[in-house]
Amino acid sequence: MDQIDRKIVRALQQDGRITVLDLAEKVGLSPTPCARRLDRLRRDEVITGYSAQVDPEKLGFGVTIFVSVELEKQDRNAIDAFERAILRCDEVMECYLMTGSRDILLRVVARDLTAFDAFLENRLMQIPGIRNLRSNFALRAMVKRDVLPMATG
Repeated sequence: MDQIDRKIVRALQQDGRITVLDLAEKVGLSPTPCARRLDRLRRDEVITGYSAQVDPEKLGFGVTIFVSVELEKQDRNAIDAFERAILRCDEVMECYLMTGSRDILLRVVARDLTAFDAFLENRLMQIPGIRNLRSNFALRAMVKRDVLPMATG
């Protein structure tokens, strides 16, 4: 990726609905070469999709919880089985395989504490192979970025 590609990616991260015409103007290209670069960035899967950013609280999800999961086994089969199971849990917004004392870190949203308790008991704790869980409730987001740092210089 060159400097212009980085400018394109940055502009799209800031506004995924920008027109090719406006994008071309913003990055200093004419529309046709800009569209070609955009197609290449999609084809190369640098740009993987577009979505609307929404406020979870305005949709009734007032609680964010980070759940650390320790598995009974840390082999490929156990990790794959957990991953398949957690994909069926819509409350899990992010799931990371980790180093350190915990194997998995989840970011979970819930409407309230009662809903999170139900998720824990009826969904998460039903997944085989979990040794231990620890939950931490987010009080507020201090930094939340949706735009990756794209050096353009």
